[in-house]
Amino acid sequence: MSTKTSIQKRLSTEALNELIIDSIQDIKGKKILKLDLRKLDDAPTDFFIICEGDSNTQVKSIADNIYLRVKQEGGQMPLHYEGQQNALWVCLDYFDVVVHVFYRDTRSFYELEDLWSDAHFTSYESL
Repeated sequence: MSTKTSIQKRLSTEALNELIIDSIQDIKGKKILKLDLRKLDDAPTDFFIICEGDSNTQVKSIADNIYLRVKQEGGQMPLHYEGQQNALWVCLDYFDVVVHVFYRDTRSFYELEDLWSDAHFTSYESL
């Protein structure tokens, strides 16, 4: 009887970003932004990825899809995964990348992009 041992390498930060953005687009997330915070002295992480959904159900579905795909395809689990219950703002923390999935009205209330306006922004198409 032989046992298979699978050693999976950790995704690069860029590959993780691409997988997360693709996961958001799978569920039709809107207004997708990647904020590169690496050149900011007080940044809590290297990247924020921010998107929004039109309903609590969509917000939860986007966050769940990110969680599942990164776990299955990238072999990584978030350090923290918060906000799923009310699904107004779900946060997944992958250390170098923190994902914020907002309900549309909640995103406009907190204006997270404005707080980090010195970052380099990259917009992605909503599918």
